[in-house]
Amino acid sequence: MASTAGYLAAAGLLAACGSAEGTTTQQATPTAVQLHADQPPADAAEAPLRTDRARQGAGTLVSGGPAAPYNYAPTALSDGGQYRIWWCSQLPGIGVPGDDVLTSSASAVTGPFPDGTAVLHGSGEGFDAVHTCDPSVIRVNGIYYMYYTGAAGDAPYGNAIGLATSGDGVHWDRRPTPVVLPSMDVRRANTYGVGQPSVLRLDGWFYLMFTDTSGAAANSAGAGQFVLRSPDPAFATSVQALTPAGFQDVANTKAKRSLSIANAYSADWMWVDSLNAFAVAHEVDGKGTVISFWDKDFTTHPYQDLVLDGSWREGPGLVRRIDGHAPPGADDPCTRVPIDVVRATGDDGDGPTTLRLFGLDVTNAGGCQTLATADGVAMPSPDRMIVLVVGGRLVKIERRSVSAQIAAKVLDKPVPGLDSLPVVATIKAGTPVLHAPDRPYAFVVDGKLWPVGPAAVSANSSGVTETSDADWDARPVGGDLSAYRGN
Repeated sequence: MASTAGYLAAAGLLAACGSAEGTTTQQATPTAVQLHADQPPADAAEAPLRTDRARQGAGTLVSGGPAAPYNYAPTALSDGGQYRIWWCSQLPGIGVPGDDVLTSSASAVTGPFPDGTAVLHGSGEGFDAVHTCDPSVIRVNGIYYMYYTGAAGDAPYGNAIGLATSGDGVHWDRRPTPVVLPSMDVRRANTYGVGQPSVLRLDGWFYLMFTDTSGAAANSAGAGQFVLRSPDPAFATSVQALTPAGFQDVANTKAKRSLSIANAYSADWMWVDSLNAFAVAHEVDGKGTVISFWDKDFTTHPYQDLVLDGSWREGPGLVRRIDGHAPPGADDPCTRVPIDVVRATGDDGDGPTTLRLFGLDVTNAGGCQTLATADGVAMPSPDRMIVLVVGGRLVKIERRSVSAQIAAKVLDKPVPGLDSLPVVATIKAGTPVLHAPDRPYAFVVDGKLWPVGPAAVSANSSGVTETSDADWDARPVGGDLSAYRGN
């Protein structure tokens, strides 16, 4: 894929997409961002986080097999009892010679993962005619969204961010035009352009972080991470850009890149509900993967950086929930946050490879104590029902056994201030369920769909009506209840 230098692939193969700077040179420590001249530096409020269970996987976690010359830029989801990884590689004889997106799954985050299979490759025409790389995947209301870097060749500023959708994470339909193009604010020696996307879903918004070496706020080497958000997954309407004045409405996704949240390439991020903060993972020379934290408005770093040390050759992929949030801790979803990344650690001359797993647990998250940190948490209500916090609203659930199949955790006592949230749905025993071939089960409440996993349907003794994907998609969705446990 287009870059300043690019990686030299094996004989007969095209140059791989490589990192944005065109080499595997490791970046300098990023600096904090000060949004307003009259506010304290962004690191002024940093609080320490306690950690334990530091871990490093032994050997390669996943690859495209012996024929794959490189393996890097992973995205990983805890999804329906499986761990699914998509990453950038190249397999001979698969479509147009160029970068391919591969996928593999396993029952444990430590594997074993079988060799990956190609699920997206150059389209042969258009903006992604040759290369598809750097995938970032989430699942919302049963639909998988993959944002990726696409290129028609290796021309300067030839990279763009594309979008593909899927019902199963394997068979993808791509949009013929890119969703983000280089801003071209500044022409630098690094002519990579725009790419390396990372997406998450929060409060009804799709948040997209990405590299743009032509962005105004990138550093002199082109490093920088920029943020757009929109309720539209295609970013065609209601787009906002993160600026020094906060999120501002913009005409399109080429709006000036006036604020970078990290001096880095190939970064990944997730929202951590129990910390009420974004966690941004990026590589730093001499350290490994640094996890930096931002508050919801990107005005301050609420916590000190964490470091997953060890070797690296290309950016990390965080292991996330299906909506791009941090997965719940198995021991205690309120106070323990597992932070795991998959990253390339070697280079055999053809590009970054040897994907390995690194991780640790945060032990003092302090979540579930306020409403801001209780999304996805259920608790008793005065009317002897269970209420689930869903994006600042409440869903009442009659059976505790059903809430246990949906919530990240069911508390014994309510969180203070619970009465201030509106009740938007009540799921009683036997509430009807709708299902389609490539769409999830969903409770039907007042005409709206509330997607859940099959275990919740069974626990609720609900009858299931089968319908078409088109009919399922035509109905309004109240909220995705399947996200909290990845079911």
